[in-house]
Amino acid sequence: MPLKRFLPVIGAALIVVVIALWLTVGQGEHDAYMVAAANPYASEAGGDILKKGGSAVDAAIAVQAVLTLVEPESSGLAGGAFMLYRKPGSEKLDAYDGRETAPAGARPDMFLDEDKKPLGIIPAILSGRSVGAPGAVALLALAHKEHGKLEWASLFERAIELSERGFEVSPKLAAAIARDPALATMPVTQDYFFTRDASGNRVPVAAGTILKNPRLAQTLRTIAKEGPEGFYKGPVAQEIVDAVAHAPSMPGTLSLADLAGYEAKHRDPLCRPYRDYRVCTMPPPTSGGIATLQILGILENFDMGRIEPMSLVAVHFIAEAEKLAYADRGKFLGDPDFVHVPVDALLDATYLRKRADLIDPSLSMKVAKPGDLGDKRADGYGSNVSLAYPSTSHFAIVDADGGVVSMTTSVEAPFGSHLMAGGMILNNQLTDFSFLPEEDGKPVANAVAPGKRPMSAMDPVIVFDKQGDFFAAIGSPGGSRIIGYVTQSLIALLDWNMDMQTAVSLPRFLDRNGPLEIEQGTELEKLVPQLKQLGHEIKLQAMNSGLHGIRATAKGLDGGADPRREGKVVEGVR
Repeated sequence: MPLKRFLPVIGAALIVVVIALWLTVGQGEHDAYMVAAANPYASEAGGDILKKGGSAVDAAIAVQAVLTLVEPESSGLAGGAFMLYRKPGSEKLDAYDGRETAPAGARPDMFLDEDKKPLGIIPAILSGRSVGAPGAVALLALAHKEHGKLEWASLFERAIELSERGFEVSPKLAAAIARDPALATMPVTQDYFFTRDASGNRVPVAAGTILKNPRLAQTLRTIAKEGPEGFYKGPVAQEIVDAVAHAPSMPGTLSLADLAGYEAKHRDPLCRPYRDYRVCTMPPPTSGGIATLQILGILENFDMGRIEPMSLVAVHFIAEAEKLAYADRGKFLGDPDFVHVPVDALLDATYLRKRADLIDPSLSMKVAKPGDLGDKRADGYGSNVSLAYPSTSHFAIVDADGGVVSMTTSVEAPFGSHLMAGGMILNNQLTDFSFLPEEDGKPVANAVAPGKRPMSAMDPVIVFDKQGDFFAAIGSPGGSRIIGYVTQSLIALLDWNMDMQTAVSLPRFLDRNGPLEIEQGTELEKLVPQLKQLGHEIKLQAMNSGLHGIRATAKGLDGGADPRREGKVVEGVR
């Protein structure tokens, strides 16, 4: 029988097979969703929103609302954040700046003592002066207006329920409370985080305790009903202002006008090529994006893919590149709405090649100097002098349509300023400003000024592959160490082809242009004698990163939660 008689039948069968394959692939690529966040309650809240058809932005709002309750030592709605959002099927990113701002009454010398010397970091944190106008709510509202799918009010339901019914205190939160003596002395926190024993002494709540926060539930209901105005105006705003004005130490000047005038900002994301990828992150006022792209730009001059992962050579080259980036960070970065920040010059490939030439494969440079940019304004800055205690949170979300959120959020130090209002921990982000407004007569780019946003190290990242498709979203807490944590993980993903969980679980090392910090109790300790021979000063210590990320693979989404924290990856198919 001639073959041509069967061609119509064969053709129809092939069409059926192709359609079936297309539907199967489409199901895997576009209907799968994932959340990687720092607490199971938060991850599950985000997953529930995605299951209902919500966008990645919708899920981010639910995640942040729950983190405000269950991880108050790290982030909250009375803090600030940076978010990158990728539209489904697009290489275009929206970059949202929800960094706190200094009040109108802020002064350049507000963190100096009577002798014009910098205050100690603890007195500065535990004061009303440290609290900036919070930006997280405004950021989330702006992103939701542009990319939300579900009703705003519905996104707070889980956080309200947990606040009223109570949640189980995690070991991390319990440990943070127990090791923080100031909490027991501050108004509100002393009653919220402590119980009384038989003798009437305050005892920190233990892990496993069911903790309720009815005041936060009221605040969340107000925000859910009234939108951001329910936070920035009215009773909630008044309570925040009153807490700052009546702080036990150094009351602040944050006013109702400061809160009502706060605006989240659109920024142009910073994107640069690295190998076969395009790495995108946040621009100033955070320094995290520029520093990460500088480190990668320096290392692009070396074949990191052929260097054994986590070997002596790998650690040395990455550490030296970090020294150079941190040196530039300390001089050139600040709020671009107030000072000239030479972004393009710092990321120029020729400049970074010259910086790479300073790396000696056989000897550490000890302490790197900031580069000479040939920019009179920038080269004339003094060095930033700020002190910070790391406490932040990061989460990554991919929705069923392919929308992606990478968001880093913070109250700055553990438990922020230790002041509470509306059931929320108030941030101490203003201590991220330089305590010294000038150095040897030179103005410091990160000096305090009314309405200004302090420099940050937050570093949310989204990576695209060479086809322009989404490849990964990642970020971390850790204060100024964030930069090293994120960059090391990116090298693991992009140069060493590791999966996400392996990348975020790696032993940590970091050089912030001082001693080379090595995570104690890890395999990296074996390299210490050889690193010392290369001239590195070594500091062994705990390095509590909290990396969370999601990677796209041919088999589907691949998530990772840093084992140093209590994060959880939640996935499903809508």
